[in-house]
Amino acid sequence: MNLLGSARQREALKVLREAGPRGLAQRMVRVAYHRLSASDLEAPLDFDHIADSQGLRLTAPAQRPARGTPLTVGWLCTPPRPGSGGHTTLFRMVEGLEAAGHKCVLYIHDVFHGELARHEAVIREGWPGMKAEIRSVSDGLGPLDAYVASGWESAHVLACYPDLPTRRLYFVQDYEPWFYPAGSQYVLAEDTYRFGFRTITVGPMLADLLGDKYGTACAVAEFGVDTAVYQLTNQEKRRGVVFYTKRDYARRGFALGLVALREFHRRHPDHEIHLFGDATVRAPFPATNHGTVRPAQLSEMYNECAAGLAMSFTNLSLVPDEMLACGVIPIVGESEHAQASIDNPYIQWTRPTPIALADALSAAVTGGPAPASIAASIRQTPWGTAQRVTLETIENEVYG
Repeated sequence: MNLLGSARQREALKVLREAGPRGLAQRMVRVAYHRLSASDLEAPLDFDHIADSQGLRLTAPAQRPARGTPLTVGWLCTPPRPGSGGHTTLFRMVEGLEAAGHKCVLYIHDVFHGELARHEAVIREGWPGMKAEIRSVSDGLGPLDAYVASGWESAHVLACYPDLPTRRLYFVQDYEPWFYPAGSQYVLAEDTYRFGFRTITVGPMLADLLGDKYGTACAVAEFGVDTAVYQLTNQEKRRGVVFYTKRDYARRGFALGLVALREFHRRHPDHEIHLFGDATVRAPFPATNHGTVRPAQLSEMYNECAAGLAMSFTNLSLVPDEMLACGVIPIVGESEHAQASIDNPYIQWTRPTPIALADALSAAVTGGPAPASIAASIRQTPWGTAQRVTLETIENEVYG
């Protein structure tokens, strides 16, 4: 064996001793990932589904249907993972249209060309209230009354059918260029706001941002709270904290949250720390990882906790409202963007550094208000309000 081979063998044995079999396997996968250029698989679009706002000419139907005529509306989205908050909000809007008598067709855009039957199984199990037919984008888009893009990738797909005679809308839940560093994906995501689709935003922050930057007039679907699921069931003083862990989503502050919780555990080793969202996370402190949980289970978990980290560095997430409804104090990193969408005296907006977040958690578990007071403060906006705005916007775009 040459010197390089011997060095690599010693290095592998050292990693095995210090990090164990899992750590060694992770490093081997990382090496293979780079040598095989597996990063190419991270591209959310293929080249054939990239549109350009410059010179884009979109075909509209020659005639409008009479108001009151049942419509058929296509919704484009990526394959959902179980428990996905963004898909949950989108599918609520689909259910709202179905309840109004319209037919909905869900078009799955999967760059990995996974089995449609597998995606449909996830959807039917996770969101049984939605009855939409499910199709694949790879089979093409038919001439429906309207299509709704639900993310920047699906907006590009829809724009790549300029000759399709349909009405085009865009359901925007976040300012998605911020998901990426400056580069191709950033500018391609940003360009979708110039496509000219009629736009519905979740919360006022996005409407203000798109209006200021692109002159886009947006309908605002207000954030709602599902109080049928997230509700106060434990009015006693609580112990413990909770954190929504999503390592693959930078905007969720994964590493920052773990460092803050490590400091919190050092100060309060008697408080249990609950993690959920990613079963693979191994925290550098004692913690209970619940993995992916259903909403009812999550409500039960919240009702055991005094406070929780609810990180989001772009638009507001659903987590702070859900925590509040269960009597939990949300600790949220200061963000002018997220703060524009909620006004609640019990949310602790905190400088997003580990010590500041740990300080806020410590204050919440040692002298926080009663859970009943926190739960009573939640916004009284049902998701039906957002459903109505979405329904009216789609109908107005189609009927005229």
